[in-house]
Amino acid sequence: MYLKQQKVLLERLRTVLRKKYQIEDPKLVIEQPPDIKFGEYALPLAFELARRLKKAPRKIAEELVAELGTIDGFAGFDVAGAGYINARLERGEAVAAIADAVEVVPPTGVRSLVEHTSINPNKAAHIGHLRNAVLGDTFVRLLRAAGQRVDVQNYIDNTGVQVADVVVGLTHLERLNLEDVRSLMVSLLSSGQRIDYYCWDLYARVSQWYEAADVDPAAQEAEKKSRRQVRLEALHQLEAGGNEFAAIAELVSTAVLRRHLETMLRLDIDYDFLPRESDILQLHFWDSAFEQMKAKGVLYFETEGKNKGCWVMKRAGSEVIEEGPDGARGPDEDAKVIVRSNGTVTYVGKDIAYHLWKFGLLGKDFEYLPFFAYIDQSPEHTCWISTSKGGEAEHPHFGGATSIYNVIDSRQSDPQSNVIEALKGLGYVEEASRYTHFSYEMVALTPRCAMELGYSVSPEDQARPYIEVSGRKGFGVKADDLIDRLILASKKEVDARHPELSEEERESTATKIAVGALRYFMLKFTRNTVIAFDFREALSFEGETGPYVQYAIVRARNILRKAETSAETVLAELTRIDTTPYLAGEDGDGIWQLWLRASKLQFLVEQCIATAEPAHLAKHAFQLAQEFNNFYHRHHVLHESDAARKTFLLATAAVAERELVRALKLLGIESPEVM
Repeated sequence: MYLKQQKVLLERLRTVLRKKYQIEDPKLVIEQPPDIKFGEYALPLAFELARRLKKAPRKIAEELVAELGTIDGFAGFDVAGAGYINARLERGEAVAAIADAVEVVPPTGVRSLVEHTSINPNKAAHIGHLRNAVLGDTFVRLLRAAGQRVDVQNYIDNTGVQVADVVVGLTHLERLNLEDVRSLMVSLLSSGQRIDYYCWDLYARVSQWYEAADVDPAAQEAEKKSRRQVRLEALHQLEAGGNEFAAIAELVSTAVLRRHLETMLRLDIDYDFLPRESDILQLHFWDSAFEQMKAKGVLYFETEGKNKGCWVMKRAGSEVIEEGPDGARGPDEDAKVIVRSNGTVTYVGKDIAYHLWKFGLLGKDFEYLPFFAYIDQSPEHTCWISTSKGGEAEHPHFGGATSIYNVIDSRQSDPQSNVIEALKGLGYVEEASRYTHFSYEMVALTPRCAMELGYSVSPEDQARPYIEVSGRKGFGVKADDLIDRLILASKKEVDARHPELSEEERESTATKIAVGALRYFMLKFTRNTVIAFDFREALSFEGETGPYVQYAIVRARNILRKAETSAETVLAELTRIDTTPYLAGEDGDGIWQLWLRASKLQFLVEQCIATAEPAHLAKHAFQLAQEFNNFYHRHHVLHESDAARKTFLLATAAVAERELVRALKLLGIESPEVM
C-alpha cells in the first residue's frame, strides 16, 4: 500500500514535468512531514527545479499542484512553507487497502548468493559468530521477501592456520595419532562431551604453547621459533593433503562443522551449500584463475624489491608509480602478493578463484555430497558439502549467481577490495558492481555480563564500556552457552507468570523469547557499530528489545481473544464500515499513524536491501510496537460502546498484530502466544 501510492504519485509527477517543463528523468525525493496532520508525504522537488527554471520554489510548487489535479487514493495536495508540496492520502480508502493487503511479491528472476557464518571449524562457535550468522540469515530472508532466489553458503576454511593449530595441539600436546583421535571422539561422544568444546580449550592451550611461556626465559625465544616452525610445517601438510596430519584435520573439522550447524539451527539458521577450502585446492580452482589473471595482465611477476619472486597485483585505489629519469619504474611496494616466492597461494588468491566460481566465470565446479538434513524446516531441504573425491551424480546447481553478498567482518575490507579489483581487472566490471562486502563490527561484553559469566574483571576494566573477547585466550562466550543461559532466564520468568502451562509449553515459550531477544539484540544496532552484549538489556520487556515487540503481539492477540473474535473476522467486518470519521482529529491522527506505519513493511524490505542494513527493519518493528502500545493504553477497545468504532479498533489491533508478526518473521523471530 505505502509503496504503491508513492509509485503512483511519482509517475504522475514525471508525466507533469515532461509535459509542462520538458524535463526528463527528474530527481524525485519523497520525505515525511514533521507532523502527520500536514499529510503523509512531502516533496522538495520545487527547490531542485528553482535554479533550472529560474522561478521561486513556491511558484513552481503551486504550478505543479495545479497540474497534478486529482489522483486516486489521494485527498489532495498543498503547498507549504517556501515550496514544499504536501500530499494527503484518502485515509478511509487507505485503511481499507491496508486491511486487505496480502503482500505477494512475484519472483524477480534475480539469483543472489549470500555467504555468511564461515566459522573456522576448529572450536565451538562464539558470540561474535552469532552476529555474522544472524545478520546473514536476516538478509537472506529480506532478499527472498523481495522475490529473489537466494542460495545460502557457509565457507569452510578447513586448511587454515586455526585448524592446523588444533591438530598441532592433538599431535604435539596430547601426543595422539589418527587412531587415537578417532578413539577420543568416540569417548567424548559416549560421555556426553562435545568435540567443539574440547577443541575450544585445546586451541587456547596451543596458542599459549606457541609463546613458550612454559620454558626457561633464557631459552624462550629459541623455543618460540622452534614451535612456530612446527606450526608452519603443519600448515604445509594440511594444504598438501594425503597425509595423517590432514586426515586428523578432516576428521576433527568435519565433526566441529556438524556441531556448528546444530548450534545455528537453534536460531533457525540454515544453509544450502558448504564449500570447503581443501576442495578449492584439490580441484585446482586457483590454476584456472591464475591463467586468466596472467592472460589479462591482472598479475605480474615482481623482479625486485620486497616482493621479488612473487606474483602480485595492484591494490584498489593505489596510484601508478611514476617513471624515473631513465624511464624505469621502481617496484610497487604496496602491491598485493597473490602468489608468494615459494609458490604458495595467499588467502586472497584462493578467494579470487572462489568468487570467479560464484559468478560462474571459472570454468570449473565442485563435486557434491549431501551433508546435513533440515527435516523440521519449512521447506525441508538438504545442505550439501563440496568434495574432490567423487560426489553424487544428481545434485542442485550452485554458483552462477547474479549478485553476491559476503557477510564478513570489517577487518577483512582490504582482502574483499582486492577481490573486487581482480574482477574488474579481468573485465568483469558488471559482476564487480554486484559484489557487496556486507561488513560488520565485533561483539564484545559489558563488564557486568563478563562478571555474570564468571570472568574476573579488574576495577579498571569494570569502568570500560565493553571488554573484547578472544578465542586464542579462551575469553569469550560460547554460542550454545549463551543461548542456554538466555533460555534459562526466560524460563524462570515464564514459570512464574504461567504455571498453568505444561512444561513443554513453558519451555517452548521461553525458547522463543530467548532466541527473539538474542536475534533482535544483534540486529538493532547498525552493522558498523560495536556491540557490547548484556543479558539483562537483551531480555528486558521494556525498551528497544525483542521481548518488547513480542509482548505487543501478545497484547494484540489478547484483545481479540477477549473480544471472542479473530483477525480474519474483524477485518472482514471492516469492509462494511466507513472508517473516515474515526481517522479525524487528534485521536484519529494517532490511530492513522499506526495504520500508516503498519503499511510500510515492503518499503522497509526494499530500504534494507538497498542499504544492506537490516537494522532499519528492527527499528520499524520497535516503532510499530511502540505505537500499538500507545494505542492499547489510550483506547479501551473492549469497553467501546459504539459497535462500528469497536470493530474499527479491533481491526487496528489485528493489523498491528499481523504486521508485527510479519516483521519479526523477517528478523527470524517467532511470536509466542503468552509472555
